[in-house]
Amino acid sequence: MRNLMGTVMLCALLAACDKEGMAGDDYAGLPAGNTEIPHGMMVLGEKLDNPYTTENMKSAFAALYPTKSRDAVKTSHLYVRFLPENEAEFDILTEAGLDLVDYPVDYEILVDGDYYHDPSIEDGEFTWQYAVVPEDFVFPDMRYEILDECCITEYDPSVRSEDGIDWEAVEEEAFRLSGNGDMLQPATRAGKVNPSGRITIVDEQANGGKPVGVSGVRVRCNVFVKISNAYTDRDGYYTIPKKFSANPKYRLVFKNEKGFAIGFNLILQPASASSLGRGSETGLSTTITKNSDRTLFFRSVVNNAAYDYITRCGEDDMDLTLPPGDLRIWLLNGLDASSAIMMHHKAIVSHSLVKNFLGFFASLIAYFAPDVTIGTADMDSYSDAYRATCHELAHCSHFSQVGLDYWNKYVEYILTSYLTGGTTYGDGTGQYAGYCEVGEMWAYYLESVMYRERYGGAMPQFGTGYWFSPQIFRYLDDRGLERSDFLAAMQADVTSLDVLQSRLSSMHPDKARMIDQVFIRYR
Repeated sequence: MRNLMGTVMLCALLAACDKEGMAGDDYAGLPAGNTEIPHGMMVLGEKLDNPYTTENMKSAFAALYPTKSRDAVKTSHLYVRFLPENEAEFDILTEAGLDLVDYPVDYEILVDGDYYHDPSIEDGEFTWQYAVVPEDFVFPDMRYEILDECCITEYDPSVRSEDGIDWEAVEEEAFRLSGNGDMLQPATRAGKVNPSGRITIVDEQANGGKPVGVSGVRVRCNVFVKISNAYTDRDGYYTIPKKFSANPKYRLVFKNEKGFAIGFNLILQPASASSLGRGSETGLSTTITKNSDRTLFFRSVVNNAAYDYITRCGEDDMDLTLPPGDLRIWLLNGLDASSAIMMHHKAIVSHSLVKNFLGFFASLIAYFAPDVTIGTADMDSYSDAYRATCHELAHCSHFSQVGLDYWNKYVEYILTSYLTGGTTYGDGTGQYAGYCEVGEMWAYYLESVMYRERYGGAMPQFGTGYWFSPQIFRYLDDRGLERSDFLAAMQADVTSLDVLQSRLSSMHPDKARMIDQVFIRYR
């Protein structure tokens, strides 16, 4: 698998747009005592006694209600782990709605991190995936182990008053009896609460430097096997649906509600996670800045840029074709180039030459590989990441319209140009150069427009130094054509500048003369 990932990385590098690149150390937003965020693999310590096991809850119940039958405590959930053998089995788990965690939640964490890979599992293979499922869950036909039978209570006061049992008190007693009493909130506070808060980020060049929400990202809380998630809204606010009486661990999981995921840890996971440490049971709020942890900052910037782009594709705004669903975005800290390689959606790996070379592994690479790569090595601001993300998602909208055959030829031109001439875009004379010309004109134009709309000022000159001319779209934009008009014209048969000119003229006959003049001017 390491060699396969090397192939993916090489293809991503060769297919990368020749774009200016994105670059912090401290994490200023965490509660006191948490100034750094580790991004490597977790280091686990000893196994802890899970207070939510049915037996621990029965013992706690008996301690508080010695005259009542322990049978009142029922198993409600199962703590299990799965070991999928392939991508199809992994999909079965995610499609079943399971909230998968790649580390055992009943172990001490000595060193936190973004991921965990069981040392008994070979690198590059699926590691154990942990989940909490209902007691009557129908298990799929794959390897799994039931680790604990659990009683996870979620009773409201009215239910508690009917049976006369204070289930919150039972839960707290289970924490004490299992040796985890130090995790409980002080007795002077109220009972269980739904954690809530706000995750924000600062773009120094926009919004007057005031924080804005990290939008649509998943906030995960857990205390042992009690796991709950919520997506932030557009302004970064979240409320976890389950209530907690002990301080949970908080993580940001970069799988966005808009249907894209941000990842790449050199492991087989669809989305990266950034630990925010343990926080109050009432919630955790934090503001991410350029001086915060670098990885978290750029994950959050790209998250927001992609969220904004997809939101703005609606008819009431830019009216653009959406990028394909289940979009995979990788952030590559060691590169300064970005790409819309679309490998997760089978571009390149479906090309006959590459598919024959990869053989059996073609589908595996397509499953785990990225659609978009953002090289952050040379980036040092929100705006750098914003414009790169807008550029690549403009390509993704184009891909949605033209399909795999078109994209394979587009990327083949870029790969050939790089391998034969050492430049990403070549000189515009090779086979399939027209695919590149149309696609890059569009992406640089839209990048410039969206940048200006966010940051103000004059229209940027992104991409105007190459042999293709995004100025054509800019000029037509100034004279009444919409960005949606340009993308609508860029169908699968529009493979050169001549065809694009003819298509736009036929679509807008009242402006045909002006369109022809603009194309002639910039040839």
